[in-house]
Amino acid sequence: MSGVNGRPLGRRTFVLGSAAAAGTAALTGPLAGTASAASFGWSDDGSNYVVDTGAGLVFKVSKTNGDLTSLVYKGTDYQGYGGKNSHVESGLGTSTVTIAQSGTTILISVTYGTLKHYYAARSGENNVYLWTNKADSSVSATRYIVRVKAGLFLNDEPDSYTYAPTVIESADVFEKSDGQTRAKHYSKLRVMDYDYIGWTTGSVGLWIVRSNHEKASGGPFYRSLLRHQSADGGGLYEILYYGENQTESERYGLQGPYVIALTDGGAPSSALYPGTLTTSWADSLGISGYVAASGRGKVAGVGISGRNTAYAYTVGLANSAAQYWGSARASDGYFSIGGVLPGTYTLTVFKGELAVYSTSVTVTAGGTTTLNTLTVPSSNDPGNASAIWRINNWDGTPGGFKNADLMTYAHPSDVRAASWTGNVVIGSGTETSSFPCYLWKDVNSGIIVYFKLTAAQAAAAHTLRIGVTTAYANGRPQVVVNDTWTSAVPSPPTQPSTRSLTVGSYRGNNHTFTYSVPASAWLTDTSAYNTLKIYVASGSGTTSFLSAGTSIDAIDLLA
Repeated sequence: MSGVNGRPLGRRTFVLGSAAAAGTAALTGPLAGTASAASFGWSDDGSNYVVDTGAGLVFKVSKTNGDLTSLVYKGTDYQGYGGKNSHVESGLGTSTVTIAQSGTTILISVTYGTLKHYYAARSGENNVYLWTNKADSSVSATRYIVRVKAGLFLNDEPDSYTYAPTVIESADVFEKSDGQTRAKHYSKLRVMDYDYIGWTTGSVGLWIVRSNHEKASGGPFYRSLLRHQSADGGGLYEILYYGENQTESERYGLQGPYVIALTDGGAPSSALYPGTLTTSWADSLGISGYVAASGRGKVAGVGISGRNTAYAYTVGLANSAAQYWGSARASDGYFSIGGVLPGTYTLTVFKGELAVYSTSVTVTAGGTTTLNTLTVPSSNDPGNASAIWRINNWDGTPGGFKNADLMTYAHPSDVRAASWTGNVVIGSGTETSSFPCYLWKDVNSGIIVYFKLTAAQAAAAHTLRIGVTTAYANGRPQVVVNDTWTSAVPSPPTQPSTRSLTVGSYRGNNHTFTYSVPASAWLTDTSAYNTLKIYVASGSGTTSFLSAGTSIDAIDLLA
């Protein structure tokens, strides 16, 4: 992946740029609904501005609050469930709403306090382009939700949110009668893994193509709400800011365009995907906070040396105002990230999801910042250290551990989860697959790892390392060796304060705990198994899967 942000992994994906909106008519040209395409134009029905794209899509926007009140495609209105409209957050309230047309573009501008939101239509396109500019914290605006009527699309996705009869956590995690769990949090995909999200009947597709998330937070590996579907209808989300297991502060400014795309059943056009959408037609619309391509820059790297070629590498750019990312080419580590707002950024190289290198880079408008080959020091990658034994690989994720894949779209209590208990024997060949991806104080604290040492190894002190990716309620590992040596309780690293392990997210702040184990702790009998017991220490949390816990990246005993 090169260019701005992620490319799709699978048929459900979304996409796009960044933007915001002004609350006054910004376009020049006629204010009545005639245009060059067959029926392209707009009208006023008294309560709504009615926009006809001239290609089969007619949508309405409330003149009172800027809600999307109707979304008719080829005669069927897809908008609305439970008497609710589609809108920013849960609806903005009384707003200033204006409309203007310039040639083949219609722009509706919504102003609510300091927030500005926009809808745009292009002649002959079955797309609604949206921008949202949240200038500060005075207005709650964390999402745009497209609410879709029930029964129009089959609820066939394993990660779709389905209301179930039993609430098992915080009124937003449910259990079905078959023991499977559902929640709106269970997105399964990282933001870099998709360009659009939605549903198709085979003859009609309804999608949200995501923005480039430059003003969102959490980076390329973040998971947030994507969609839900239940008896009363479905929802598709563009997340402007999501606080669950969030590692970064909220960014403000224009987000977009993100796109509501209607198709004849297929995926939305790849021309809409993040990094490929050209919005030069929007340059002169007067959208608040809008920065055209000419006002942006690019970062290109010749390559990255010191990589472990068994892993994918991602390069991220971030500062307090914006974030971007791109994939490093597998052959040599070349990367290119375009469409970047001017400024100074921290550039981070990730092996998998583990940060292994960082530097500072400055981007200028209209310029390309070219970097010579970046060299990842060997010591920056914990996987390069010589180890007596190692469980899992150091890549910043719990992938490979027991239940790891399931936990991105299910609750730990899900019937599909393997037992969270069970001990591990080094040399068995199943060390990683037998070790649980998460440890909780009230569920499986005290997991035992059995291992043997040679006489020479047992005669020396060794460093034990446990890498974690996030923690809940300050959960962190404390270890006991052979029931005779106990480590101190380590200080908790900075981690998000919200739920994480039960809402589909292991992505927090990677941290490595180290323990200096003295030679006196080891067994001198080389035929006997040493025991390492890993406990979860914390005075916080409640019970069961909401007790203090942590997600594991890798564990090793260094030579």
